[in-house]
Amino acid sequence: MRYDVVIAGGGFAGAYCAKTLGPLLGRSGEKRVALIAERNVLVFQPMLAEVAGSSLAPFDVVHPLRQLCRHVDVLQGNIQEIDWAGKTLLLDGGRFTRNHPVGFDQLVLALGSVTDLSRVPGMTEYGWPMKSVSDAMRLRAALINRLEEANLVDDEEDRTRLLTFVIVGGGYTGVETAGQILDLVQGAQRYYVNLRGKPLRVVLVHGHAHLLAEIGPELGDYARRVLEKRGMEMRLDTRVAEVTASRVVFEGGESIETHTVVTSVGNAPHPVVLDLCRQLGITADRGRVPTDEMLRVPGHAGLWAAGDCAAVPWNDRGVTKASPPTAQFALRHGRQLGRNIARVFAGEPPRPFKYRYMGQLATVGSRAAVAELFGFRFSGFFAWWLWRTVYLAKLPGVLRKLRVMTDWTFDLFFPRDLSLVLPPPEDQLRGIHLARDEKLFNQGDKCRAFFYVRKGSVALSQAGGPGRVLPAGSVIDRALLDDSGCWSCGASAAESADLVAIRGRALQLLQTELQLSRRGA
Repeated sequence: MRYDVVIAGGGFAGAYCAKTLGPLLGRSGEKRVALIAERNVLVFQPMLAEVAGSSLAPFDVVHPLRQLCRHVDVLQGNIQEIDWAGKTLLLDGGRFTRNHPVGFDQLVLALGSVTDLSRVPGMTEYGWPMKSVSDAMRLRAALINRLEEANLVDDEEDRTRLLTFVIVGGGYTGVETAGQILDLVQGAQRYYVNLRGKPLRVVLVHGHAHLLAEIGPELGDYARRVLEKRGMEMRLDTRVAEVTASRVVFEGGESIETHTVVTSVGNAPHPVVLDLCRQLGITADRGRVPTDEMLRVPGHAGLWAAGDCAAVPWNDRGVTKASPPTAQFALRHGRQLGRNIARVFAGEPPRPFKYRYMGQLATVGSRAAVAELFGFRFSGFFAWWLWRTVYLAKLPGVLRKLRVMTDWTFDLFFPRDLSLVLPPPEDQLRGIHLARDEKLFNQGDKCRAFFYVRKGSVALSQAGGPGRVLPAGSVIDRALLDDSGCWSCGASAAESADLVAIRGRALQLLQTELQLSRRGA
């Protein structure tokens, strides 16, 4: 497969580049232009938090790329690497189509960023990211599962942990997700007989003094006051040190007992973009490829970049700076880039990117929002109405617009849907992070998993007997069980430790193998 142009990335920049370029080329574009995306849909990110909060259905915030981008060939897959010298990339399309080569003459980089939660110990294992529709659906299921479990337990400490929700990050995604979570759990509480009157705790943690730094401290402080008035707890100028299955530990040692941690931070440069920059000797500050005003990468003919992974010069009222990494700019990058490539094909010079900044909007739940448009600031119900009007107009597709209008109308008069359609996750292999002295299991507990100590160490303790410490590389398995299948000792972290839990079908197979090997011995 070889194309005149390959657009790498199916976000706003890549999708709108293809959407613009395809009609300009006509049907010949189907053989000349390929759009490569990890999923065959464009996710409308500004409405993602409402999926997690159960006020919109998942299909309301996605649009099929094949219907949006006419006259281009849409390829679903993950780009593994780009060979610029050979003008080829390797595409992993799934289980049966790995390492599929795709050739190109010109390449558009629109891969955006990736999520990297590894900077905070335990966040990868226990943090709920908010990057995709799948993330939002899983988070919604987790929130409802917490309510269901809290409705069952009698122990007050267990119930408190289940009804405590921590959101890390005070940018747009964090604030809007926190507001939606607060709306969902507060509205759902009356339907759970054993939770009526029980305290709910939603905590927003932010590492700076003000929320929503992009809008400014005045509206950020307004958003904070609205959320606090509705019962949300704020932790500003606070950073997370580590996360475990039952707590969030802050720098300084303070912690909050919780089983639910949502993270809106952790964006990192795309590794494929970084690798290409190394091949070409390009210095990419924070993973953003520098371009000229036409969105070309200087010194490399046939290479273009747009969206969050590109540092596109932008004239902001006489001051030239890099375009902010937001959907508002990515969409305009894509449109201009599509026109420029068409102009190059027609033998005409490309045109510079120009855009008059409109402003920013963010909802805080309960029909309130903050907005900064053309230098004017709004807040409250009017800003909320403005937010819905603007984003409804930007949502691609008439069908999606009608669906969202219907869902929003029902949301005004009816409670949010609490149907649980995703089962609780049951990974056969799962990473576990333990803070120092945190319990892994108690003596006499039923064995539900074996464990491999990947990092740190685990201390074993036994009533009336000597203890010992298992270093990294050790396995906690059947050798520590009694005849009834319970642990013959207790285990806790001797220091901050990472483990791999082996459970479910994998545990059954491992137990069978151990039994057979011992019988053979």
